Order: sequence, then C-alpha cells, then structure tokens
Amino acid sequence: MRSLVLAGGGMRVAWQAGVMRALDEEGLSFDHVDGTSGGILTAAMMLSGVSGAEMCRRWRGLAAAAFGSALPVGDYLKGPWSLPALGDADGILHRVFPALGIDADAIRSSASRGLPPGTFNIAEFTTKTCLAVPGEEVDAELLAAGLSLPGWVTPLKREGKVYTDAVWIRDAGVAEAVRRGADEIWLVWCIGNTPYWGDGPLEQYVHSIELSAMGALLADFALAAALGRTFTLHVIAPVTPLPLDPEFSLGRIDSDALAARGYADARAYLDVRSEGGVPADASCTAMREAPTSVRITDVLTAEAGALRLTVQLPVHADLTESTLVGSVQLREWEEPAYLSGGEVALSHGCLRYTGTVRVDGEDVEVVCERSLIDDPGWDAWDDFTRASVHVGGTSFEASLGAGGAARLVASAEPVGAHGVRERAAALRDFWLRVGAMRLRV
Repeated sequence: MRSLVLAGGGMRVAWQAGVMRALDEEGLSFDHVDGTSGGILTAAMMLSGVSGAEMCRRWRGLAAAAFGSALPVGDYLKGPWSLPALGDADGILHRVFPALGIDADAIRSSASRGLPPGTFNIAEFTTKTCLAVPGEEVDAELLAAGLSLPGWVTPLKREGKVYTDAVWIRDAGVAEAVRRGADEIWLVWCIGNTPYWGDGPLEQYVHSIELSAMGALLADFALAAALGRTFTLHVIAPVTPLPLDPEFSLGRIDSDALAARGYADARAYLDVRSEGGVPADASCTAMREAPTSVRITDVLTAEAGALRLTVQLPVHADLTESTLVGSVQLREWEEPAYLSGGEVALSHGCLRYTGTVRVDGEDVEVVCERSLIDDPGWDAWDDFTRASVHVGGTSFEASLGAGGAARLVASAEPVGAHGVRERAAALRDFWLRVGAMRLRV
C-alpha cells in the first residue's frame, strides 16, 4: 500500500503543486492521501479531481490577498489582548477553495470516481486531539478549520467543539498512513529544517512550527519502530528552505515560481531515488542553508516562445551555488513546461542557463545564452536584454521587452540575508558582482 503524505507549509504549499505535476508525469499512483495544515489544500485538490498540471494553473491565477478576510470591526476594537485572530476563514472558503477547484461534495464522493481514500488532520482543541477526518466525512468548514492557524485565523466552533490547524500537534500524517497499513510512504515536506536559528519574533515563530513539525514526525517514526512496523520512506523536500508566507504576501515570490521550484525539487529526487528510499530519521527532511544570494525574475519573450525564470545567484560564492527554476513555453505547446536540472554558468563573456523540460514524456534540453561583452557605445547593457534560446530543435532570439530591464532590477530580492543592513549589503554586492562580469572590448 502506497500513501501520499502532504505536510503543511502555509501559502508556500503552492510548491506542492509542482511536486504533484512531477509525480503525475512519473505515473505514480497512491492508495491513500493525507493532508495536514497547508497540505490540506493539495490533498483536497487531488480528491476533488484536480490534476498536478491543473493545480499549477490554478495556483498561478490565485493572488495571496485571496487568503485574507477581516473580522467585524468590533473585534478589532477589543484591543490586542482580546483579539480573536487577525482574520477569519471567509477568504479561504469563498475565494481560495473555488479558485483551487476544491469541492467538498466531490471529496466526499471521490471513492465513487476511482480516487484513493483521503484523510485530513484537524486539531480539536477541547480534547487536545488531532483527528484524521476521512474524506467522506469532511465539509468545507472543517477543511478551512484545518488551515486556521491560531492567532492568524479564527477557529471553527461547532457543537461545543473547537477545530483549528493541527500544526502544533503534527504537521504530517505519517501515523495515519502507518495505521492504515502503508508499506510505502511518500512524504511531501515544505517546512524548513536547517540548523539556522534566527532572531526576531517572526523567525522564532517559524522555528517553533519547525520544532513541532519535526518533533511529531520523529515521534511517528519512533512509534512505528516500536510497533515493529516497517515501511519504505520517500521524501520530496526543498533543497534549501522556501520563502516564508510574508514574502508571498508582499509579492517577493509568486505561486508560479514556487510551483516551478517544487517541480524541480521533485524531479531531482525522482531521477536518483532508490527502491530502499531514505532513512526514517531526522536526516530525511534536512536542508542546507542557502548562501547569501539575490533572487531575480528573468522573463524573456519572443514570437516563437517565452521563458519565465527564477534565478538565485550567490553574492560571494561560486556560481555553482546558483539555483535556476522556471517555465518554458513554445508557441505550439498548450501550456508551459517546468524546468528541471537548472544550472547557471559563466564563461568567455557569456551567461548561460541550462536545464531540461519534459514534453510528451520526453526530456528536451533548454539552453539560454546572454552576452556579457560590453560593446562600444552608450548602451552598455543593451546586449544583456537579449538572449539566444534553444529548446530542443527550436532556436529563437528573445528579449526582456519594453521596460524589462527595469522589471528585472526591481525583482531583485535578497536571500539568506537578515535585517535591513544585511539585505542592503547583499543587493549592493550583488550588483557590483554583476557589473564585474562584464567584459570590455
């Protein structure tokens, strides 16, 4: 029996849409699916009949503002010490669920459509328990309650019970998968797990979630071992921590870039996975901390096609520490294809992006090259706005378009830099490094 366990991660679970697209392409099917916290969105989409590719399309059209929903004014007048939460679940119920194709009626009848049984982990506060609610018993309000992080979204109060996000009890339903007899578990994890300890209330709030999530996961592993239950564990997780929800809310990263990264992370695991999986211990979700870098959004268009790339370039480290994800769209394709195996290289005055996209089951090579040679004249950066693109047997010249250079510069976002001074220094050093790459003739 193969279970798919979708862990939480707030709005960052747009990343899971890319993972699901890769799993669909791989032809993997599951006998049980479980969602917790933000992972409820992905599980609910799957059991509503939404494919991985459609998940990516739907997330692409969803603004972060859709999640927000204000309380009645009177609640805010109570003052901070009596405020029920920052908002309620109306935005999730009436904007997010419809936009993502989540339909509680469809979930309850999913078994009749040949979909696997599902469970949704929801905390019930009055008994301090985590309930694995079967898909056939959920309704939209219960699903939203499982996404209602205390302090941020008001809980669901129903028949003397209080339902809320289960993240403080568990953030991944491995225990339910084991209880159901899974001998193969695919854990899709997007909570950070590095040794880094940050200062400030936001960082430490996130750290407390990391502690709860990992503590519960390790407890589930230990319980399974004590019961003599063995299973093969596969884990798909980001190589480095994902941006936090405030970055998504502020537009510093968007859902399409997160989905593209999820696809690349999933393909990286799928391409090298072993039949024995990974150890069921603390190392299974471990990530490395990214070097101080700057992330840019590089959008190149032409009549023949377009590339939308998210490039993370280190400020001081070697370019081998870069990351490259994104999508490629040729005119004849129905939808964009996500990039995997992305690499960035610099040689002989040429900045080179490479990777592959999967089209009709075949991997197609993608190469994008930019000149860094500064020709004589006042338009020192004009060459950089154009690129030579090769996608399989198709070649074309693309450009940033009108105002594209300004948009690229404005998209620059520090990564791994903390505090105003560190962020400013990262941006300064990054642009100095980019300028130093130019070759004069």
